[in-house]
Amino acid sequence: MSNLFYNWLYEKNADNSARYILGESGRRPLVCIGINPSTAEPDNLDRTLTNVRRFSQIHGYDGWLMLNVYPQRSTDPNGLHPDMDMTLHQKNLSYIAGYLSDYDQVDVWAAWGTLIRKRSYLPGALRDIVKTLDKIGVSWITIGAISKAGHPHHPLYLSHQSAIEPFDMAGYLDSL
Repeated sequence: MSNLFYNWLYEKNADNSARYILGESGRRPLVCIGINPSTAEPDNLDRTLTNVRRFSQIHGYDGWLMLNVYPQRSTDPNGLHPDMDMTLHQKNLSYIAGYLSDYDQVDVWAAWGTLIRKRSYLPGALRDIVKTLDKIGVSWITIGAISKAGHPHHPLYLSHQSAIEPFDMAGYLDSL
């Protein structure tokens, strides 16, 4: 796939156990929020991020950004900390606010699937992210239908023909 984008955005901690930001810059990026990052890096995207990039191109965005509810790197969500590391969480919120505050209009793709239930602290971490983004003013979207369990689908499990739909974040949070 050709690279229609220009500059990598990449923020991680010193020992590479957490990733806060990964994407390619643009004036109107598609911002995707998953549960937690895996080992993907610039020029070495995994299948999830390859799909995020593809969806951004299909839907006319000029960049993309992958954020996560919790920044701990783990290829298996079962490997997430049993309890939230508040330092990681606060840094995550800081990076999210810092990067997204520069944009006039941002579409944020809810894309965590049922993994939001993997740890008891994840719904609270999501609520903190939503509060942070409410101050900036974003439009919540989903791609494809909501799952039977009521969650937005993970990017791996979507057809490339899936449409963008508005996402009722307030209603979703009420259901968690």
